[in-house]
Amino acid sequence: MMPPDPQAPAPGETVHAPVALAPPAYHWYHKMSAVVFITFCLEIGLFLLIFPWTEYWDSNYFSGLLPQMKIYWDNLYVRGAVSGLGVVNLFISLAEISRLRRFARR
Repeated sequence: MMPPDPQAPAPGETVHAPVALAPPAYHWYHKMSAVVFITFCLEIGLFLLIFPWTEYWDSNYFSGLLPQMKIYWDNLYVRGAVSGLGVVNLFISLAEISRLRRFARR
């Protein structure tokens, strides 16, 4: 004799069919916030990708705050890490652009 199936309903228990949920209703502010977020991530990503490699990198406000950190500020690995954060932001913006399809009417 086989053991009873743990997923099977007990004798006398009623089984309910799954309830179909309505698709979410998106309003204009959902769409606008998605566009603003995409724009923000895109701009920050481009800035972080390009700025460490310009001549303004050495003469900005933050590099003058702690002169003892100048050795790290000028390090190419630090510049690459900041550019890597820019690439991550660009990836996030592109992923959100691909998710804009959720606002399409079906």
